[in-house]
Amino acid sequence: MDLDPQLYEGLPDPVRKAWERSTTSGRAAMSRRRLLRLSALAAGGAALAACGIPPAEGSRGGNDPEDTPDYSKKEKVLNFANWPLYIDVDDKNKKKRPTLDRFERESGIRVKYVEDINDNNEFYGKIKPQLAAGQDTGRDLVCLTDWMAGRVIRQGWAQRLDPARLPNAVANLEDRFRTAAQDPGRQYSYPWAGTACVVAYNKKATGGKKVTSVTQLLEDESLKGKVSMLSEMTDTVGLTMLDSGIDPGKFTDDDFDKVIARMQKAVDAKQLRRFSGNDYLDELNSGDIAACLAWAGDIVQLKLDNPDIEFALPESGYLFGTDDLLVPAKARHQANAEALINYYYQPKVAAELAAWVNYICPVSGAKAEMEKIDKDVAADPLIFPDAETVKRGKNFRPMTAGEHARYENKFAKLIGA
Repeated sequence: MDLDPQLYEGLPDPVRKAWERSTTSGRAAMSRRRLLRLSALAAGGAALAACGIPPAEGSRGGNDPEDTPDYSKKEKVLNFANWPLYIDVDDKNKKKRPTLDRFERESGIRVKYVEDINDNNEFYGKIKPQLAAGQDTGRDLVCLTDWMAGRVIRQGWAQRLDPARLPNAVANLEDRFRTAAQDPGRQYSYPWAGTACVVAYNKKATGGKKVTSVTQLLEDESLKGKVSMLSEMTDTVGLTMLDSGIDPGKFTDDDFDKVIARMQKAVDAKQLRRFSGNDYLDELNSGDIAACLAWAGDIVQLKLDNPDIEFALPESGYLFGTDDLLVPAKARHQANAEALINYYYQPKVAAELAAWVNYICPVSGAKAEMEKIDKDVAADPLIFPDAETVKRGKNFRPMTAGEHARYENKFAKLIGA
């Protein structure tokens, strides 16, 4: 893939190399949701985080309703950009998307649904020139990972949502999603789904031993050479921080260095097989990797086909995040976009979506609806976390551009990027 150099401006060489590698062999090269059948994984994916770029002069103009005319009433259309395989489809006709098709019938709004977000940075590179110039991106609604959503919001390139047009979202957003570092008060965004980074293992490969902590990954000699950790800095460092008694939401430079040193010790001892993107799934499935850090949505899918796959939410906690819907500045159809957000915050619709994508559902009341669809899915703590599971979820704190570049540089050296 040819990379836009604007995405990496001002970054140290090791960090740029790590990101370039991620677009070919890491999470950036994989899809958001895989249809796993033991021997095959689909491609697509999310990306490593980038440091902030200062907003262009005058870039905050998109937030004033008077400055951005809304053509929703006379143009019953909506341009929606999302990740591949991140919406329900009909099992017999893959061109049909049941919940989205029903929205079109009920609202009279024609949706142009495009799966053109394969990488946060790559997509940002597509829309940045228009946003910086104060122009319409051609997209009315986009789904970005929380750190990228926050970046767009901070630059003034997202339109403030009208709560009066979002009664379902306002009422049904689960409490733990209401406070978000990237969007305090949820003025600009609502979660499409929640994400979680956990510990996973193949019990056949471990000889039946449970693996429930990062300490085991880093120090258990019976796992030596059969452990992988993720090439995304926030997930791997954040989980290791929690295991080290450090809050990833409040860490200092010294805390970060302490965790890097701890992981370096495991690297030097050859405890770790490698750092990887979504390609860990093939090896975990086969048993070449006995235990690893993993994204929960992947494990839900993998478990469907391989009964040897297990996961653990470490007692010390797990990393939690969201993929957020927002309206880009200068979008022509904000009210239509808000209508779609509001539609998906109906518990029944949210349950239908969650039954297919298998990521954390952010909608209150959806679990009760899911019990009517699939009781096993309703009971899955990786999709509908209980109160104790919610309590153990932690966020990686926001970073300044300087911090991000510095931390990514240190992490890139650790993983050999």
